[in-house]
Amino acid sequence: MNDTDVVTAWRHLLAQHATIVCALERELHDKHDLGVSEFEVLDRMSEGDCKSPDGKFRVQELAECVHLSQSALSRLIARLERDGLVTRALCQADRRGIFVTLTEKGRLACAEARPTHRAVLGEHLEGRQAESWR
Repeated sequence: MNDTDVVTAWRHLLAQHATIVCALERELHDKHDLGVSEFEVLDRMSEGDCKSPDGKFRVQELAECVHLSQSALSRLIARLERDGLVTRALCQADRRGIFVTLTEKGRLACAEARPTHRAVLGEHLEGRQAESWR
């Protein structure tokens, strides 16, 4: 691939990403009052991703898992906590660490929003597009 092809492919990927994120933002906000990043955090936590066998997630590990900076994730977690979707607690072994836990309300909100999320992804990623990204 030459430079022009690489740049064209990159711009195409960015355009597809923007289209999908905008569709997700619109649908998740309108139907569930959640943003894409908020849903992603809830979804990852509910699925047990991000290295947490016990349901307690360290903010640093969550940040890596959902591709947000720690400061952006901390603000997002504060909103989720304010809405009763997660709780935060200090790590007893390391007072600098903070654990985040999904509440039952958060688990329910995620479960209700998941079909909308998956439908939007399916709509945009079916067929050849999805195959080319694997």
